[in-house]
Amino acid sequence: MSSLHPDPTTLDLNALGLPAAERDRLAELAVASHRIITGHQDPGGAYPASPDFSAYAGYAWLRDGAFTAEGVSRYGDADSAGRFHDWAARTLASRRGQVDGLLAVAAEGRTPARAEMLPTRFTFAGEDGTDEWWDFQTDGYGTWLWAVVTFARRHGRGLDRWRAGIEVAVDYLTAFWSLPCYDWWEEHAEHRHVSTLAAIHGGLRAVLGADVLDPVRADATASVIAEIRDLVRARGVADGHLTKWLGTDAVDASLVSAVVPFGLVSDHDPVAAATIHAVAAQLDVDGGVHRFAEDVFYGGGQWLLLSALLGWNLAVRGETAAALTHLRWIAAQATATGELPEQVPGHLLHAEHRQEWLDRWGPVATPLLWSHGMYLVLADVLGLLPGEPEERAR
Repeated sequence: MSSLHPDPTTLDLNALGLPAAERDRLAELAVASHRIITGHQDPGGAYPASPDFSAYAGYAWLRDGAFTAEGVSRYGDADSAGRFHDWAARTLASRRGQVDGLLAVAAEGRTPARAEMLPTRFTFAGEDGTDEWWDFQTDGYGTWLWAVVTFARRHGRGLDRWRAGIEVAVDYLTAFWSLPCYDWWEEHAEHRHVSTLAAIHGGLRAVLGADVLDPVRADATASVIAEIRDLVRARGVADGHLTKWLGTDAVDASLVSAVVPFGLVSDHDPVAAATIHAVAAQLDVDGGVHRFAEDVFYGGGQWLLLSALLGWNLAVRGETAAALTHLRWIAAQATATGELPEQVPGHLLHAEHRQEWLDRWGPVATPLLWSHGMYLVLADVLGLLPGEPEERAR
C-alpha cells in the first residue's frame, strides 16, 4: 500500500536546465488557474465544472470539485478549498434521510433502483438537477473523502466540521461500493470499473486512517477496503496491468489514479509500473493523454487533466523530465486569457464523431475547472508554483 501523497514532492528542475523565462511562464499559468477557479467559485462553495458549457453549466461534481480543491489547497488557498469542502459536506449531510432509506432497502435484501441512488452532480444549492444525466457514479464520493482528509492534514484542520457529510459518504459507499455504475466518463453502467473502485478505496482508506469513524463504521470501512483490494487483484488485472473494468484487458487513463493518489496499488508494485506504462504507451501522444482507445466524445481528443494525472504519477516515480513534458503540453493548450479546456482536437482517435458533439453541445468546455486544478497539482509536484503559499493565496 502506498502513501496518499498529500503534500508536494518538490523536485530540482535546475538539473533539467529549465530556462527562467519558461519557469516564469509556467508559474504565471498557475496564477491564472487559481484566479479562474476562484473567480468562478459559487458563493456557497461549489466549484462549477465549467461555467458556460451547455451541458455542465449550473452543476458541480464531487469528483471534479475534489481534484480542483486539491489543486487550490496545494496553491495555498485554504479558504477557497475549505469552502468547497464545506459545501460538499453540507450537501451530503442533507442526504442523510435518502441514504438511510437506501440502507433500509438493502437491509431487506433488495438492490435499490439506480434512479433512487445519490446523484453524480448537484446544483450549486446541493439539489438534484432537472435534466437527465448518467447519474449513478460512486467514485466522486470516494474522491471527496480522500480530498477532505488530505486537505485537513495539510492545513492542520480537524475533521469534525465535515463529520456529518463524511458519515453519509462512508455509509453510502460501504453499502453500495460493489454495484456496477457509470465510470468517470458517464459510460458503461453495466460494469464495475477499476478507477471507481480505486477512488472508493482511496477515500475509505484516508478516512479510516484519520480516526474519525465510530467503531461500527470503522469495521465496515476496513472490510470494504480489503474486499476492493482482493477483488481488483483477482479480476481487475490483465497482462500485469490494471484494467478499465473487471474482466477486460483494456486500459483507461484514469487507471493511473489507482497508484497516485488513491494508493490501491503501491508505487513500487509491478502492477503500478505496468499500468502507468500501458496508459502511456496506448494513450499518451506527445504529452497529451486520451481517455481510452474507443473514445468518440468530441472525436476522442486529448484531455488536459489526464495529462496532469499521468504527469503526477511519473513525477512521484522520479521521472521528472517526462512529468515536465506533460506540464509543458498542458500549458501549450491555454487560451490567450489563460483558460484551459477539457480536451483539444490536435490528435483525434475518431475524428468522424467530432462534429456530432459540436452540433449537440457546442464548443468544448472552456474553461474546465478540473483542468486548472490538475495543472496546479502537477505544477506543485514539480516545484513550479510561484513564491510562498501565504503570498500566493492573498
